[in-house]
Amino acid sequence: MSRVGRMPIPIPPGVQVAVADGTVNVSGPKGTLARTVHPDIRVAVEGDQIVVSRRSDDKFHRALHGLTRALVANMVHGVTQGFQINLEIQGVGYRAQKQGAALALQLGFSHPVEIKPPAGITLEAPQPNRIVVGGVDKELVGQIAASIRALREPDPYKGKGVRYQGERVRRKAGKAGKAAGAKA
Repeated sequence: MSRVGRMPIPIPPGVQVAVADGTVNVSGPKGTLARTVHPDIRVAVEGDQIVVSRRSDDKFHRALHGLTRALVANMVHGVTQGFQINLEIQGVGYRAQKQGAALALQLGFSHPVEIKPPAGITLEAPQPNRIVVGGVDKELVGQIAASIRALREPDPYKGKGVRYQGERVRRKAGKAGKAAGAKA
């Protein structure tokens, strides 16, 4: 049996979970999330915990079992505490600025890049070189953070660009210059 899938998910106080027609609805103090699960996976609320089980011991069902349990656990965590990803901006003249709900980024282009967050996502710029992406849906928070990073990925030569907080960028050596004894 799946080690991840067989662990029950505790339901914290203030969180309501409803399972109907293959859809799991989780609502809590930070918001509401809904997800459709595969028909071969059964999600049930038993007392103050959520139990995920599978139909058979087939390899596909074993994979879905752990995945579904992790997704539902992330939903419960999201509506109670939320998720947050921190990004760093490095480079001369590179900065982020909050403009209403949107975020304006100066990333070395001839124009500022404006990012409007989708519903359920908050973008903050506590400092000009820091961005905080937050929300209740872990997938959406990660996708928005990845799309911001993709605007100007870290350069391996100078290290300029947008990176995750704590991300280490492998630096490359530049040109070695003219070799001794080479013909001009």
